[in-house]
Formats: sequence, C-alpha cells, structure tokens
Amino acid sequence: MRVDAFDFDLPPERIALRPARPRDAARMLVVESGAMRDMGVRDLPSLLRAGDCLVFNDTRVIPAQLEGKRGAREEDGAQGASGAKIGATLHKRIDLRRWQAFVRNAKRLRVGETVDFGAGVEALAEERLPDGSFILAFGGEEPVEVLLERAGTMPLPPYIAGKRATDEADRSDYQTMFADKDGAVAAPTAALHFTPELLAALASAGIVTETLTLHVGAGTFLPVKADDTEDHVMHAEWGRIDAATADRLNAVRANGGRVIAVGTTSLRLLESAARDDNIIAPFEGDTAIFITPGYRFKAIDGLMTNFHLPRSTLFMLVSALMGLETMQAAYAHAIAEGYRFYSYGDASLLLP
Repeated sequence: MRVDAFDFDLPPERIALRPARPRDAARMLVVESGAMRDMGVRDLPSLLRAGDCLVFNDTRVIPAQLEGKRGAREEDGAQGASGAKIGATLHKRIDLRRWQAFVRNAKRLRVGETVDFGAGVEALAEERLPDGSFILAFGGEEPVEVLLERAGTMPLPPYIAGKRATDEADRSDYQTMFADKDGAVAAPTAALHFTPELLAALASAGIVTETLTLHVGAGTFLPVKADDTEDHVMHAEWGRIDAATADRLNAVRANGGRVIAVGTTSLRLLESAARDDNIIAPFEGDTAIFITPGYRFKAIDGLMTNFHLPRSTLFMLVSALMGLETMQAAYAHAIAEGYRFYSYGDASLLLP
C-alpha cells in the first residue's frame, strides 16, 4: 500500500508534553464494530468482560540517551582527539558490553574512534552498519546499565524532546508500573495509564492480566521513508514469552475470553509468537514483524493503545486491526474532540 494513505493532519497543540495525573485520569476513545464512544481509562473494567485478559509488556526503559564528545582513534591515541559533539541513542543490545546505537552527527564519527560521554563513560565506535547506525562497545568493567544510570538520560520521543528538555520527572513518568526487565529505549506507552487502583478494579471485575517482555527499540520512532509499505524495513527487537504464559493465554481464549494487548509492543510480540492455527507458542528472540492492512491476526482480540503518528508503522498496525477508513474517522474525531496524542497522551480501546 502507498504510505501516503496513512497520512493525516495533526495540530501541534494536540501533542501531549506531560502525562495525565493521576495516570488513569486519561481519556479513552472506544472504537468497537465501527462505533465510537468517548470514555475514560477508569471505565476499562466496565468495558471488558469477566474472563478477558490484558497483556502488558514488563520491559523497563533505561536512560539510553547519551551526549558526548569524540575522542581518539584507538590506533592514534590522543592525536585523534577532535572534541566533535556526538549524540547516541542506544537501540538494541548486542551483548554485555556492545549496543547498536543511532548516532547524531554521525558524519563526524569514524570506526575506531571513542566517544567520551562524561562521568567516566566511554565507548568505542566498533562498526558502522548499513543503515547508518553504529555498534558501540563500552569500556570498563562496570555493567553498562550502571554506566547509563550515571551518564544517560531518559530517551524521550523526538516529538517531546524537541519541545522541552528531559527532566527528573520523566524518570518516573516514562516508566510503566510493570517495568521490571531492563532493556527498552522507548516505553510501552499504553501501559503508562495503569495504576494499582485500576488493576484492583479490573481484578474485581474478573479481568486477568499477563506480562511478556519486548525490549522496545528507538526504531519505533523512525519515519517511514519508502513510498510503499512493501519497501519499508523494520528494525528488530528482542522479546520473550515463556511457556507458562503462552499456556495461560491459550486457555483464556479456549474458555471464551478475549486476549487484549495493552500496547502495540505486546501485540507485535504476541503475533510473532502465534502459529497459523491461532495458538500462542513460547517465543524468545528477535522480531521485526510489520503489520499492515491485509494481515490476519492470530493471537489477539483487541488492543488498547495511544494515538500514533501520521504515516507511522503503528498507525498502519491499528488500521490493519480496525480498517483504514475506521481509524481515519476515529483519529479525526479524536482531534476534533481535543484528545491528547502520542506517548504521554490519551488512550484508545480498539475492539474489532
């Protein structure tokens, strides 16, 4: 399909720069069988049925945004020092000390040079990949997570970071209550709306919850530069669903319940793990699944998600689930009714 089919105009003032407080006070647009209702996140227990299951992503966002200066080439010593400013957003872990990173001012960085990120944190530009990103190898013996806590900042999406500076509040605001396993460089933002009180209300209504892990990469914010969806290449992300969780999810559907993914990250991993017979299998590894209209969903019966960017792979995903015309109408309604968009914005509940 042509990428411009997924375009729409969004007034800049609709982009949320801070989350709702409390978190579950956000609004929620319910789209079900083509009909739309203006509700709130706190209405979720009454919108689902006993026996339904909400599936959350328990990844934890690490402070993966780094700012530094170019140092020396490994073979040149101090003679290679230049002081050029280099920004790096870690994207995907390679091993204990190496990460793939998107680099700002990349034309000033060559393979074999080091970047000094301050606070005693340095990394070697080990390899430049075909997509322009780098493999950065961090020096020292401390775990890289410890180094990032010292030198890094939370990697806010560009549509927020371009309008205001990251601050201390973002360290908690940009982390879900389910955050447990380090590795994401972007939050699974639909789950930002949940609070202990909301979870208790869901449990009282007979709605169960499960977690899986998908370490969200910065590639989720990359624009689709191709003119046709068939020419777009997704970045891979690592995820895991253990056998016990897969069994419980399959039992939910076998007993007549619905599996509702909380966030596109949960959905993409569930669909990556699903077999052609609609059974969710255990999964561990990379996924680069790209869901566009025409895709047959095998693992999920609904999706709770925020409002996404024009021409983005995520707007393509919700259009695949609900139909492009339905989602165009839903987004036009959301804009007209003052819903807040993107990571810190309001939610939608999509029930095909």
